[in-house]
Amino acid sequence: MPALHCTSLRIPRLLLTGAAGGLGRELRSRLKAYCDVLRISDIAELGAAAPGEELRPVALQDKAGMIDLLHGVDAVVHLGGISTEQPWEPILQANIVGVYHLYEAARLQGVRRIVFASSNHVTGFYRQHEVIDTEAPVRPDSLYGVSKAFGENLARYYFDRFGIETVALRIGSSFPEPKDRRMLATWLSYDDLERLVVASLTAPVVGFTVIYGMSDNRTSWWDNTKARHIGYRPQDSADTFRAAVEARQPQIDPNDPAAVFQGGVFVRTGPFE
Repeated sequence: MPALHCTSLRIPRLLLTGAAGGLGRELRSRLKAYCDVLRISDIAELGAAAPGEELRPVALQDKAGMIDLLHGVDAVVHLGGISTEQPWEPILQANIVGVYHLYEAARLQGVRRIVFASSNHVTGFYRQHEVIDTEAPVRPDSLYGVSKAFGENLARYYFDRFGIETVALRIGSSFPEPKDRRMLATWLSYDDLERLVVASLTAPVVGFTVIYGMSDNRTSWWDNTKARHIGYRPQDSADTFRAAVEARQPQIDPNDPAAVFQGGVFVRTGPFE
């Protein structure tokens, strides 16, 4: 789908990490409209460079490689790392050591803004009958959620200490359409994902901001009022798919932790040996 072109601002060189992942592939095709050069990175296959792209495959664990990766970059959209619950060691290396290398590289190279793909799993152990805002204490539902909470805290430190601005996107469930009843609350359309990322890149002042990544869904557990300065206004809604989702899943087991807690199946995934 073509980019939405919702801003006239352009970024000279924008870095997209995790560009070979599901959301990375989607944003790769969209973000070029907002920058002169899109530098893309991943350890997975990236294919050939399109016009206006620079391919730089680098592992997040490679400190020197990350410093080189951020040379000449004006802003970063960081989707790289582990995106599901996994054993501790890969999460440690990609989501904790790796995000530290990213922020150190940003400091050394003078990058002033990062859009950090956090996750709703930072607060996954709140219950589905609760509505929380972006300042609610974290309640991670997994080691993955713990790693994203670490990333948010590190980002806050790098803003307070070094002035590097970050918008931490607690992404809900970004797919072409919601897959189940839970996603009627957590769904984020690809177009709204683009709107969210572009707003986070182009808002005049963001400081350190947390914002939940969700569309304009009638059912909602998350209140983004304290992030309104970002200027994100979702335009899609999971309710377009509500009848079909409820027909596929007419009943929910109230004793299933995945139906009780906001984190869904993450609250009962693992532990791994």
